[in-house]
Amino acid sequence: MDSKPARLETVSRLTRLDGLRGLAACGVAFLYHPQALFAPATLDGEPRLLGWFQTWGWTLVDLFFLISGYIFAHVYLQGDGKRRGLTREGLGAFAAARVARLYPLHLLTLLFCAAFFFADPANTGLAFVAHLLMLQAFVQPVAHTFNGPSWSISVEVVCYVLFALGATGGRRTLRWVTMIAIGGALLHFVVQGRPGGPWVGDGLPRALLGFFLGQTLWCLRERLAQAPTAVLACILAFGLALDMGRMSPLLPLCLYAWPALLLLALRAPWMGSAPMRWLGDRSYAIYLVHYPMLLLVENWWSPFEGAAGTLWSVTVLFALAVLIVSDLCYRIVEVPARRVIRASWERHEQVARARKVHPA
Repeated sequence: MDSKPARLETVSRLTRLDGLRGLAACGVAFLYHPQALFAPATLDGEPRLLGWFQTWGWTLVDLFFLISGYIFAHVYLQGDGKRRGLTREGLGAFAAARVARLYPLHLLTLLFCAAFFFADPANTGLAFVAHLLMLQAFVQPVAHTFNGPSWSISVEVVCYVLFALGATGGRRTLRWVTMIAIGGALLHFVVQGRPGGPWVGDGLPRALLGFFLGQTLWCLRERLAQAPTAVLACILAFGLALDMGRMSPLLPLCLYAWPALLLLALRAPWMGSAPMRWLGDRSYAIYLVHYPMLLLVENWWSPFEGAAGTLWSVTVLFALAVLIVSDLCYRIVEVPARRVIRASWERHEQVARARKVHPA
């Protein structure tokens, strides 16, 4: 879900992918999870497009992984004779940037869920510690403790670690890490993949496949830029329509649909417009904030019954409320915390450099 590194001043921002990430967050937060608010009769006869999101909207998380891998490669793998990509000396700054980006809002939503949903039997002390340590995807029941969607953050952190180790080891090492990650994930889905989903055991393979496939797309960006837009649109449609039968639906989506969508987004100027950048900046907040808000509504007011008007009215009101809270969290929590953590790390590095120059 993360894409804003410490070296923004040296690398151009892929604003069009920010916009795509914002749309993906809205798909999960406003069209997939909120169906839990409605009585089954209210969801009957919904438009086909909405029906797709209610069935497969969870797969947009795999689009997050793909976008993250592409942007990480864009930021940390560029280099020339004067400037290298991610180095061992830069690992500390890399880790500080990841903590600054992910942890403050994760901690805030975790504490909120602990305060308001402490009576949930799934919210155990072990689960709380796992969330604190960013290990929530590895403690049962995954996606059903505290802030459920945060499971994806913990598996993405694993990708960050593997990426950093590979990148600092050199391009050859990173290629091996990439091939093993993608190959291992594909083997998992071929051998153990099941139709439908989401399935708990797919969490880490999903992250590995999406993240390192996104990195591969970046490495092949010049060749892929020559692909006709019509061909990419056909691949997108093919990936969305392909039925894998007894196998996981994530294979056509992750291998065809979402890569094609990412490449198409890079060609769409409107994806980098001011409204889309605004949405992209708040995509992480939307993703983390919507679920606690959903639980509050579900516990206090749902299920909602009625016709299509009820469905859309509740959905729009919920979306507006999430956007408002997400904007506040972005401006009051995310941005200030990010600045404080990065400034603290920079001061730490300055002190360390000074001690090397003038040892005690």
